[in-house]
Amino acid sequence: MARLDEEGECELEQVSFLIGPHWVISFEESGKDVFDPVRARIRGGATIRAMGADFLAYALVDTLIDGYYPVIEAVGEVLEELEDEAVERPTRVTMGRIHAARRLILTLARTMRQHRDALNGLSRGESPRISADVRLYFRDAYDHAVQINEVLESYREIAVSLMEVYLSSVSNRMSEVMKVLTVISTIFIPLTFLVGVYGMNFEYMPELRWRLAYPVLWALMLAAGGAMWLYFRRKGWVGRDREDDGS
Repeated sequence: MARLDEEGECELEQVSFLIGPHWVISFEESGKDVFDPVRARIRGGATIRAMGADFLAYALVDTLIDGYYPVIEAVGEVLEELEDEAVERPTRVTMGRIHAARRLILTLARTMRQHRDALNGLSRGESPRISADVRLYFRDAYDHAVQINEVLESYREIAVSLMEVYLSSVSNRMSEVMKVLTVISTIFIPLTFLVGVYGMNFEYMPELRWRLAYPVLWALMLAAGGAMWLYFRRKGWVGRDREDDGS
């Protein structure tokens, strides 16, 4: 049985059913289940009270299977959030959340496959306690299990693709950082050359005794740095991505 707790986290619990001629016994671990709709139908005098124990067992199993729908809906919302986070602001926490979501999806899918196989056997008459009329109802529960399993399989593929998106985003961010650092280093290379030349302090360097040498050198360095920045910008190596995004 899968259900959401008060904090929205998924809880899995083992539930067993024992079907007799005129009774059904259920075994639960915590006592917190998803069978309130069945209890309400019994108290309301619905058809379920006029049917046999096999139909009551079907109602319980069908409610248990339907309890997966809110869980997979919540998982889908988490995957949507992770997709946005992996593209816009990927961090190490993002990868951890993706792994956690993938583990949960794999667990739910493995559990649902077991439900599917069990319901398939019940709908085919493998149990003497299930009448022919009720087998049709179990067939409907089997169809729900197949549908949920298909959704979980698609979620599993999405979780795998999210890992690829995360790694691609991290790689792109690293490339952007390296590009910025490379541009900065490239701009400072000629400036460092000029400073190194005039820092040698040779005796016969006419510019050292020129009154305007210092401001001219600054102007030359600023002009060189600005010219290189404009050249890089025109080539689209810096600043172009932000303009394309409209920011």
